[in-house]
Amino acid sequence: MTTIDTSLTTGGTASTLKQQQLGQMDFLKLLTAQLQTQDPFEPMDNSQMVAQMATITNASGVAEMNQTLSSIKDQLAGNRLGDAASWIGRSMLVKSNIAAPDASGQYIGQITLPEAAENVSIELVDGSGGVVHTIEMGARGKGDTSFYWDGKDADGNQIGTQPLQVRVKGVTPTSVATWTPIAAVQSPGDGTNAKLITPLGSYSPTDALRLA
Repeated sequence: MTTIDTSLTTGGTASTLKQQQLGQMDFLKLLTAQLQTQDPFEPMDNSQMVAQMATITNASGVAEMNQTLSSIKDQLAGNRLGDAASWIGRSMLVKSNIAAPDASGQYIGQITLPEAAENVSIELVDGSGGVVHTIEMGARGKGDTSFYWDGKDADGNQIGTQPLQVRVKGVTPTSVATWTPIAAVQSPGDGTNAKLITPLGSYSPTDALRLA
């Protein structure tokens, strides 16, 4: 029995969708010709015909799926960049033991405790190792605990805009996170992997624990 050369239809899997559609038409023409000229005493095997039809259908389906996935990827990349750009001027909570003041000069963050602890305190330390301010928190339970300092000294004067290290006393925290303002968005030409520029450095949008 004569068989159909499926390379006419499957060889173009990597070609464009238009080429795949032409391949389907060619396949149907060949199949019709084969049915018309087949030996009546030795007709085409049904399972073979179904397999050949499945081959061309699957090839076309793969091409269409790849084209759809590529389109979705491009849309998502554009949306990620657009969403990130809308964050400029806002603040986000990120895992960091460095605190940067917001527009009002306030230092705000969060520590996560593995267990309840007594006499918890937080020291804010400058670049030379000097303690600029101490936040007395007292007894705290397990889990997340927020901290805050207005950034002013004992005379009510703003200390400046310097980032300060967060040093926890009385317990070893599971994690330390601080709020930082978002100044700009940096992205490659293709719009993917956007980076948020902050006083603490650059972060991916997925690094944000919370947004305010």
